Amino acid sequence: MVSANNTQLIVRTSTLDEIPQLNQLIVESARVLSRGFYTEQETESAIKYVFGVDSALVKDGSYFTAILDGELVGCGGWSRRRTLYGGDQRPMGADEYLDPAHDPARIRAFFISPKAARRGVGRAVFEACKQAALKQGFTSLELMATLPGVPFYEVLGFQKLEDVADVLPDGVTIRFERMRLQIA
Repeated sequence: MVSANNTQLIVRTSTLDEIPQLNQLIVESARVLSRGFYTEQETESAIKYVFGVDSALVKDGSYFTAILDGELVGCGGWSRRRTLYGGDQRPMGADEYLDPAHDPARIRAFFISPKAARRGVGRAVFEACKQAALKQGFTSLELMATLPGVPFYEVLGFQKLEDVADVLPDGVTIRFERMRLQIA
């Protein structure tokens, strides 16, 4: 829990029954915070095929919900699984487990409510993920950043590995950056 300026931020493990509310937050976040980075068509296609909760993370206990002053305002997680991105509607990657001795843990599906953006919510969720990954023996993190997320991840110290373009089932191409961070 973080308290500052009479606000209360709680980051806790997500539950299966809040997935619909988390997905609603993700849609709102994507539609507002993607402006200027993706076209409306790219954003709507990504919402349909990419942006969403991966319930495997919730079941693993590695997805977090952020509550600010009693309101759900953010989510994000980490994973021991090889899947790099995608929600339940279209997971991307194998479901096999990573080896912390040589694989980076995955940072997955970070979305913040537009009204809570730049208020420390994303950083608090990231810190929960980082600490959990460290406890499991991981020494690095990897993610597939959306274009609006790139500046946030750069501030955290992530380095760009490559540009990625994913052609979605409707033919729309969505651009990402694969990034990595050493944490130990």
